[in-house]
Amino acid sequence: MRRDNRPGAWIRTSGLDYSPKMKLYLLRHGKADWPEWTRPDDERPLTEEGIEEMQHVASALKRLKVIPDHIFSSPLPRALRTAEIAGKALGVSVVKKPDLKPGFDRKKCDALLALHPGHDVMIVGHEPDFSHVIRALTGGRVKLPKAAIAAMEIGEDPPIPRLLWLVPAKTLVRLHG
Repeated sequence: MRRDNRPGAWIRTSGLDYSPKMKLYLLRHGKADWPEWTRPDDERPLTEEGIEEMQHVASALKRLKVIPDHIFSSPLPRALRTAEIAGKALGVSVVKKPDLKPGFDRKKCDALLALHPGHDVMIVGHEPDFSHVIRALTGGRVKLPKAAIAAMEIGEDPPIPRLLWLVPAKTLVRLHG
């Protein structure tokens, strides 16, 4: 569905409405590797190293002016803590969404984005879900390492999402300083 070519005009893509130049950021949770972990995987928190790395990543994102309108997070502790660190650094509140737990896919992504047309959205979650969503949206075959972020633009004419960049945590930590 096209209204016209003015900024803010609505375009229908994948059966959903998006406003032009909406950005989608997919931020994978930080390090949460616990060699002696015996409790359910869904309860695994970030490690101290993961927390520190995410603080540097979040600071670098702020420096790069990656400031989404909304941050949505998986309810799992490692992702939620990652989102809280990013939200604090970027000055954006975090909303926990059950649909973002492992099993997140293109259909759930489309449904979430349709609720926020024209807004830049950051989603904090898990692999391999994010790689599958990026491929479904853009055709790109990628793997998102821990604490890495991918940026996509959705709603251009033609309304095909495109991968703008993917930056691993190591690079963002170096940018932090």
